Amino acid sequence: MTFESLGLAPALLRALSEQNYNTPTPIQAEAIPLALAGHDLLGGAQTGTGKTAAFGLPLLHRLATTQGHGNGPRKPRVLILAPTRELALQVSDSLRSYAKYLRINVHAIFGGAGMGPQLDALRRGVDVLVATPGRLIDHLERGSAKLDAVEVLVMDEADRMLDMGFLPAIKRILGRLPASRQTLLFSATFEAQIKQLALEFMRNPQQVQIAANNIVADAISHRVHPVDGGRKRDLLIQILAARPNDQVIVFGRTKHGCNRLSEQLEEAGLKSVAIHGNKSQAQRQKALRDFKANKARVLVATDVAARGLDIPSLPLVINFDLPMVAEDYVHRIGRTGRNGASGEALSLVSPDEAGLLRQIQRILKDDIEMVSVAGFEPTRPLRMGSDAPGARRPGPGGNRGNNAPRKPAHRPHGKPAPRHAHAGPKQHRGGGNGGGGAQQGQRRDRNAG
Repeated sequence: MTFESLGLAPALLRALSEQNYNTPTPIQAEAIPLALAGHDLLGGAQTGTGKTAAFGLPLLHRLATTQGHGNGPRKPRVLILAPTRELALQVSDSLRSYAKYLRINVHAIFGGAGMGPQLDALRRGVDVLVATPGRLIDHLERGSAKLDAVEVLVMDEADRMLDMGFLPAIKRILGRLPASRQTLLFSATFEAQIKQLALEFMRNPQQVQIAANNIVADAISHRVHPVDGGRKRDLLIQILAARPNDQVIVFGRTKHGCNRLSEQLEEAGLKSVAIHGNKSQAQRQKALRDFKANKARVLVATDVAARGLDIPSLPLVINFDLPMVAEDYVHRIGRTGRNGASGEALSLVSPDEAGLLRQIQRILKDDIEMVSVAGFEPTRPLRMGSDAPGARRPGPGGNRGNNAPRKPAHRPHGKPAPRHAHAGPKQHRGGGNGGGGAQQGQRRDRNAG
């Protein structure tokens, strides 16, 4: 299948061709025809599968081939809701690139940025409005955003929005939209709240499920390096020094910890930037620009960056700290192994984090290869518990352990994922609670991460 065979507008095909997009990914091949036909759609796909184009191309085709209604400044004909400012920026940037040869105005509004430029853009007129829920509520209360002309609503990463407590805000926004709209909802998982939202606000939605819940891309290899917590920094520096040409995202648990780790990497001669919720929007965007431009090798981030960042060809993600919620492991490592490329996920795990590792292995439904690095063996073993995957006793292979590596299942194009050499020497469900309303959503929008 090609994009041409989907019947998209020639201007869209021209922009896609310039970006070397020729063959739709599975989610695009299934979702685009349904969306073009006007169906409401539930799209299930992990991050990195091309879902932005799966909903973006049909809505841009619609805008390019049909006329809007009314006179005066253009009101949004498409509304896209996203959980974080990073994802809102990424989606708006992608849509602008697809709409390069169309006269379509795409604008993103989100918390943590000044209201003035957003007010000016809305006054001038916007065709596609990408928004985080809290900031959109701000504009609705001011009267600066009008949603009565919206023809298509997209809820991107709906599960994440519910996790962040945006359900009351989302319901308020949905109440302002025309009932006759088309609704496209994309989510990595379809849990009870997502299904209830679909039943309440969608009309006979078609469903496309590309990957089962919480299944990680087969092209990603996983490895754990057991190490005492106090020696993680030195091990990380050694791993990074052994791979001088690779860009890396390193995930930490706290804002202060990420700042300190970034400073320590700089002291070790490794150009690093940090991104987290205490950074201003300008600081966060500058850090991302520097990282994407290869001015910094290492991006140290809290989970605010686990979704919504699109870093082309990122070969490696390192968990300096394991996430407190096992599902966040999936979203973190989704930054690598994207669009059919291979990737690696390394986790530096202290004995105190064994319980967290056990939860992650349960989600993966498989063992993670465990490799002790010479000179960094922990002073006490990781006690996984007898009920955990990977809880087998060490075999005769010494410090390598007997944990089987994740098997490289078939990749989307039918090729097995390559295995890589080891790095280094030797190897709350937070949905709406019915209280707090939009204010709660706004606070989380502004301070996410």
